[in-house]
Amino acid sequence: MQRSATIAVLVENEAGVLARVIGLFSGRGYNIDSLTVAPVAEDGRLSRITVVTSGTEMVIEQIKAQLDRLVPVHRVSDLTLEGPHLTRELALIKVVAKGDHRVEALRLADAFRARVVDATTESFVFEMTGNAEKLDAFLALMRPLGLAEVSRTGAVAIARGSRALAA
Repeated sequence: MQRSATIAVLVENEAGVLARVIGLFSGRGYNIDSLTVAPVAEDGRLSRITVVTSGTEMVIEQIKAQLDRLVPVHRVSDLTLEGPHLTRELALIKVVAKGDHRVEALRLADAFRARVVDATTESFVFEMTGNAEKLDAFLALMRPLGLAEVSRTGAVAIARGSRALAA
């Protein structure tokens, strides 16, 4: 039975680490549904990689074990299994519309709490954060109104409560 897993990986912030993590996935034929990475330590020494992947329980356990064995990895955490967590994405969404479609796009954006970050007489760029399902629902409604372009960050996730991913 397949499941989705959101895995947080704390790594040394050095050249080639991301390539090694991605190489682990591609070399074994594992799919990456979403990937984000950014420095998280004040001194810039550590980065956090958030990977969303899917597979059988055995495959996901194998992924976590192999990630844990990589030398620059400090900690691997399967947020999906370890308890409640928050997952969000950011998207920039360009809609090219006139007349009634323009009015409807603005109305829907307000309902979804999307923010207008750029506007011309012919288009809008909306900024929106939320879980993937919320973004997908908004995009589905924008398609018939003139959806022109989408840029998404991929998932970032963090555990709820006092649990923390630390070195």
